[in-house]
Amino acid sequence: MQRLKLKIQLYCGDEIAMGPGKADLLDAIVREGSISAAARTMDMSYRRAWLLVDAMNRCWREPLVETSPGSAKGGGARLTALGAAILSHYRALQAKLQGTSDCADYKALADAMLVEPKISQKDNA
Repeated sequence: MQRLKLKIQLYCGDEIAMGPGKADLLDAIVREGSISAAARTMDMSYRRAWLLVDAMNRCWREPLVETSPGSAKGGGARLTALGAAILSHYRALQAKLQGTSDCADYKALADAMLVEPKISQKDNA
């Protein structure tokens, strides 16, 4: 059977409020305890990670990530209660969609797809 990849993106206006990359970033923040450390583990710049967190925080009724500035005690970031709930719901939705391979629509799409693309007409000219 062909591999179909379903990607869930939740929009707030034109902004992606949550998607696979943002969920991965939230998981990394949970593990690492800071945006900068999370960014490093994902091979992402701090600026890019911060912009993603900022977008998420602006798209939900409350912030998903709260930060504390660096100091002698150290700074860091953590998910808020809403952030943890949103991440949990998003991952549950992903799991449900990944389990749709027995769905008739999924099967119809997979059955109609080739294993490899045909050679382009322009390559034969």
